[in-house]
Amino acid sequence: LLNSCRRPTNFPPGPNWLPFVGNTPLLKKLSRKLGGQHNAFSYLAKKYNSDVVGLKLGSQLFVVVNSESLIKQVFSRSEFQARPDNFFIRLRSMGQRKGITMTDGPLWQEQRSFALHHLRDLGFGKLVMEDLILEELKNMLAKLGAGGEVVWNQILAPSVLNVLWTLATGSAFQSDDVRLTSLLRLMEQRSRAFDMAGGVLSQLPWLRHVAPDFSGFTLIQNLNNQLSQLLQDTIDEHKKTLQEGVDRDYIDVFLHQMSVTNGEPTTFTEDQLIMVCLDFFIAGSQTTSNTLNFALTNMILHPDICKKAQIEIDHVLGSRKISSMADKNRLPYTEAVLLESQRFQHVVPISGPRRVVGNTKLDDFHIPEGTTVLINVRDVHHNTEKWGDPEIFRPERFLDSSGKFCPQELYLFSCGK
Repeated sequence: LLNSCRRPTNFPPGPNWLPFVGNTPLLKKLSRKLGGQHNAFSYLAKKYNSDVVGLKLGSQLFVVVNSESLIKQVFSRSEFQARPDNFFIRLRSMGQRKGITMTDGPLWQEQRSFALHHLRDLGFGKLVMEDLILEELKNMLAKLGAGGEVVWNQILAPSVLNVLWTLATGSAFQSDDVRLTSLLRLMEQRSRAFDMAGGVLSQLPWLRHVAPDFSGFTLIQNLNNQLSQLLQDTIDEHKKTLQEGVDRDYIDVFLHQMSVTNGEPTTFTEDQLIMVCLDFFIAGSQTTSNTLNFALTNMILHPDICKKAQIEIDHVLGSRKISSMADKNRLPYTEAVLLESQRFQHVVPISGPRRVVGNTKLDDFHIPEGTTVLINVRDVHHNTEKWGDPEIFRPERFLDSSGKFCPQELYLFSCGK
């Protein structure tokens, strides 16, 4: 019992932990009191006067990194590039270690390379994708033009998801398709059930046996089953119409790759396809729609800045109503507004988690093998020494004296591997 409370030698400073639960109760209390986990981590960094804070959540060692120089080390050094393999990760992945975003090693390398290659072939980052985006934008503008009260995310989230769904499945949802609303609802509920540290269920996994409803285990299992079934139904429909040599979308490409394995061990399985699709939708749709949501909210809160951006857009577009990627370099102020919005408000204030492969050091502290590393991105983007007035929404910080766009390094959706 005493050993479970003992800190590893030269482990980063932080609060003492309790047997069995570690710092979990303290972190939950601070997060509620201070308005979020990222604020709790910032508070602990100041309290212990350290850019690296050491915690124990449940039975797992955690390190939280709060400075830009150390974050760059974590993103670049090979010993920090693995992903945790624990109850939280496997629960997120339908009880397995599949997908792309929370895997590492040969499976991650093969699946990431395959996804990048074939998504580009299907139009990701090209004019084909821009056409999909413009089509959704026109539909969204039509809804806004109808008048009445608007809840931004109820319009943004379906539009963003539809672009990704089309790349993955070859067809878009109609606005009244119950599958669209169901998928969005399930992903939203599932995201709220987790936090970047895994939540109480990850830190105290035995709670699923004694309090499955209270711990959220029953909810997450139900959500996983519904999401898995929705994606499985889509894959089954593709199988019925699959044609050799014809790749309509990512599911087709993946199914064709599955067919050439000839019984050999492979990472190309239906379970993997389901998790890859889920990674696409969660990582792509929720981050993008929330980023747009924050940007629009900031325009409402700062009408003077909104007016300046509108004047620039009107000048560049002329009689056109919708811009394209070709206009990007001609809209420096608008670009600065979007970047400042992402610095000012965070879709992902805590980045990670990463798993340490082998004992190592960070800022002269000992980081034991298997420790989970979290990155407090919000602290970097609101650092007074770097930004001067970080609590002020000021797009001009991304413009030079002549008004040209002058990007500064941000850590928006993590970096590295």
